[in-house]
Amino acid sequence: MDLSKTPLIGLKADRFRHPLDLEATSTLKQLPGLDLAVRNLLGPLAEQYFYLNNIAASVLVSDQQLPHLNKLLLEACQILDIEPPQLYVHQHPVPNAYTLAMQGKQPFIVLHTSLIELLTGEEIQAVIAHELGHLKCDHGVYLTLANIIVLAAGQLPSWGGWVAQGLQAQMMEWLRCAEFTCDRAALLATQDPKVVISLLMKLAGGSPTLAPQLNVEAFLAQARAYDDISNTQLGEMLKSAQTTPLSHPVPVIRAREIDRWASSKVYQSLLKGESMEYNGKSYSKGGWRNW
Repeated sequence: MDLSKTPLIGLKADRFRHPLDLEATSTLKQLPGLDLAVRNLLGPLAEQYFYLNNIAASVLVSDQQLPHLNKLLLEACQILDIEPPQLYVHQHPVPNAYTLAMQGKQPFIVLHTSLIELLTGEEIQAVIAHELGHLKCDHGVYLTLANIIVLAAGQLPSWGGWVAQGLQAQMMEWLRCAEFTCDRAALLATQDPKVVISLLMKLAGGSPTLAPQLNVEAFLAQARAYDDISNTQLGEMLKSAQTTPLSHPVPVIRAREIDRWASSKVYQSLLKGESMEYNGKSYSKGGWRNW
């Protein structure tokens, strides 16, 4: 355990959950039968599919297998006060990570090899903590549905096609909102906003060769320039058209959100172990929507 980091004993998800996540999750819960359909029909098939794929064609991390990654996982779990899931490494040229879990089932996280090669150890831990954020916030039911859309719609043509046609827009909006929450989990685990922002910067334009040369402050300045586009109606329309089909908010906005939250009283109180309650009303929704 890194003694410079504060374990957040007894951490509750609502202490760091992003207000957009709360709003979008509430909207999905109002769709009749969705929770039941995913939990009883789509969820078991997707979990079994991905589990078999992992166990057959990925490497399970443990104290005997890639122990440095196992250490990063266990430390992040200790800080976020969550039971460790399984962690797999999968050979893949596209940098990515994802998690899958339903209530009562064995959760797991998957890291692609190309992502590991791109990042430092601290940044890898930020990715792991981001995925732990999904588990901590019990995103499992809707995350399963989102992962079917993003990862398996083409491989599960009958159900995947139905899901993609009927719920894609709503699920993508929910997932973008949930990602803001999980970026906060990454910050809580690493306790250094520059680590999380650097990770997001590398996902936007990094490579193993370029990564050491990238500048976090310049990337934040780029985020501010992106915000300025919203000053015109055309700019706002173009931004909306750009982000609507995406599963994640654009990296510059995620970086800006983390930079802001790292300076907030809520974040500081969590690190100090104070019992300050989260107050979603302190945030301007108008600003959150500028993806």
